[in-house]
Amino acid sequence: MSHSMTGYGGATRSYGGYAVQFEIKSVNHRYAEVVLRLPREWTCYEDSLRRLVQTRIKRGRIDVFISKEHEESSALPLVLNRTVAEAYLRAAEELSELYGIDAAVSVKDLLSLPDVLTAPEPPSSEEDADTEWERVLSEGLEEAVSGLLGMREREGRHLVADLEQRLQRLEAIQAELVRLAPEVVNEYRSRLRSRLAELVEGSFDEQRFAMEVAVFADRSNIDEELIRLRSHLEQCHSLLQSVEPVGRKLDFLIQEMNRETNTIGSKANHLALVNLVVEMKAELEKIREQAANLE
Repeated sequence: MSHSMTGYGGATRSYGGYAVQFEIKSVNHRYAEVVLRLPREWTCYEDSLRRLVQTRIKRGRIDVFISKEHEESSALPLVLNRTVAEAYLRAAEELSELYGIDAAVSVKDLLSLPDVLTAPEPPSSEEDADTEWERVLSEGLEEAVSGLLGMREREGRHLVADLEQRLQRLEAIQAELVRLAPEVVNEYRSRLRSRLAELVEGSFDEQRFAMEVAVFADRSNIDEELIRLRSHLEQCHSLLQSVEPVGRKLDFLIQEMNRETNTIGSKANHLALVNLVVEMKAELEKIREQAANLE
């Protein structure tokens, strides 16, 4: 079943005294574009996390947000980073001397500054800690991606149902065009005969009349366009049931159906055919807008 390109997923993980939050959202895009936003100290994991997303999602702009914050209930005690705290105090004194402003910094103010309090990492080697963080990040992102794909699948089912209904309407219009096409020549023959009878007294050249009707029939023939249109509609139905991304293929078929419809419109010399062509073009535009949301 085809998936929508619009969706959202989230997940949380706890490790090392931190609560790690994952958010991922996707919107329409011609290709697969993954944009990661995560803390600077985790940029070393960026390539592996991007590949994880790309293996699951084939099309769309995917924004990934990963953040962390200290857990209030963490069993690991918070540690005062004296170096950072002293640097803040020296900066406050320097500002006071340079600009003559009050340099008083309360304990509350100091503790609210970034990195003054830190949570120690679990007791392990640096290499083990890096491996464990990569595992935590990968598992959390995997869960968020699964949530995103679930939403994209549900949205995709609604899109496919709507597109199927519109394709059925196009099939009905195509069938009506097939039915009306032979009547165009018959009506032209009757109108031309009546008109010539009014203009020419007595009999007129039947052979010349037959040739004129044959030329008109050849010029207004839309059998090939209707056959190709039917084929495109059948291919659209097959694509909508595929498990692979079909958005670009569907877009191509819609362009081809538009081209066939325009050709039918240029050949049509019949009010009923023209009205059907207008209706078909309106439905194709709605299908194009909906198909733009499919992966």
